[in-house]
Amino acid sequence: MSYHDIITIEPDKRGGKPCIRRMRITVYDVLGWLAAGMSHPEILEDFPELTEEDIRACLELY
Repeated sequence: MSYHDIITIEPDKRGGKPCIRRMRITVYDVLGWLAAGMSHPEILEDFPELTEEDIRACLELY
């Protein structure tokens, strides 16, 4: 899997921060949830528009 297909950067969205598939959810949001102790299933339950691949792409980016 390549994160280049999932992570997008648009200068006019979320201050140019890397986002997930053109959504307004940033890589930093996902990493923050993981750092706060949320599990992958918990994130996916709270944000059903995300996929397991999205989370892995965030981890691969950094």
